[in-house]
Amino acid sequence: MQGHPDPSSGTIDAPIGRHRGHDWKFAVTEGGRHSITHYDTLEAHQAASLLGHRAGNRRTHQIRVHFAALHHPCAGDLTYGADPTLAKKAWPGTSMVAREVASVHASADGRRIEITVHIQADLQHALDVLRNHDL
Repeated sequence: MQGHPDPSSGTIDAPIGRHRGHDWKFAVTEGGRHSITHYDTLEAHQAASLLGHRAGNRRTHQIRVHFAALHHPCAGDLTYGADPTLAKKAWPGTSMVAREVASVHASADGRRIEITVHIQADLQHALDVLRNHDL
């Protein structure tokens, strides 16, 4: 995400609904659906921070909307207000990836399934730029 959240760890509890001016976007709105996002800062650099987060609910664009509402959009996410100049330097697209996903299997036995993913090349590139050049 761009900038540094304050506090560095916390919970965003804000309802999400359709954006008034753009029906393909979402926003924090009065009367929106209840939405909670928990986050922790893992790395902080001059221009952006790497966060770990858990969405308490699974709303469309939830993480993107919550951080944009705090004026800290996901780096490279031009739809929700990322700085285009910064995006060109390090992010070819929205730098968001699920590192771990867990769910209960839909079968009758209710097994828990966990998937772990390695950092994608575009996100690794952005981290390398931040770490080495501290944009």
